[in-house]
Amino acid sequence: MILFVADNHYGTHAGKTLFKCLERDYEICFHEDDWQCLEKANLADQYDLMILHLIGGTCNIPAPSPVAEQRVRDYLQAGKPVFLLHGSSAAFWHCAWWRPLVGFRWVRKDDPDGFARSSHPIRPYLVEVAKSRHPLCQHLQDVAQPSDEIYINLEQSCPATALMTTTTEEGTFPMAYETITPWGGKIISYLPGHAPEAVRHPGNVTNCRSIIEYLITPT
Repeated sequence: MILFVADNHYGTHAGKTLFKCLERDYEICFHEDDWQCLEKANLADQYDLMILHLIGGTCNIPAPSPVAEQRVRDYLQAGKPVFLLHGSSAAFWHCAWWRPLVGFRWVRKDDPDGFARSSHPIRPYLVEVAKSRHPLCQHLQDVAQPSDEIYINLEQSCPATALMTTTTEEGTFPMAYETITPWGGKIISYLPGHAPEAVRHPGNVTNCRSIIEYLITPT
């Protein structure tokens, strides 16, 4: 069972759009704009994977509660995997324990650690599979994105393996990457996908399926 939790992402409903592309392939418990599902005890016993598509405290919705924060931390400390979509490296950006775990971190205004904020120019761009021997790279594909947000200038908060990149006039930036938590769990982030047409792009959906398969397959 997969737990997929999303905000409405400024009215784009990007998480819900992806859920509808995946719901026939997986058993998914999906929630939008409701964090009570994260407050349940023993999430690690109930779910094989947690997918997040949210930025805490945005979209006129209160951030997840301290109880939800602790339950997610418990899940991670059990060594379970997480799939972070788009800006979800900032799902719990206000939590000091969360920020060092996520690899490359979307930095918001007034960052608690004092880093300059990240940015997202909007234009068409190409996401390419990284030149890497990581086994997941064999199952990812290049995607020519429609005009959409390009997440750049993130802060690297811990070691991470780049799985996909994009090169723009601003430089070369990771678009998908993996980090391993201190408890041995895998966290993979996939940044493309703000506008519905980008989320539904067949290449993005295929890449998300490949990432899910990688995260739920025992090693």
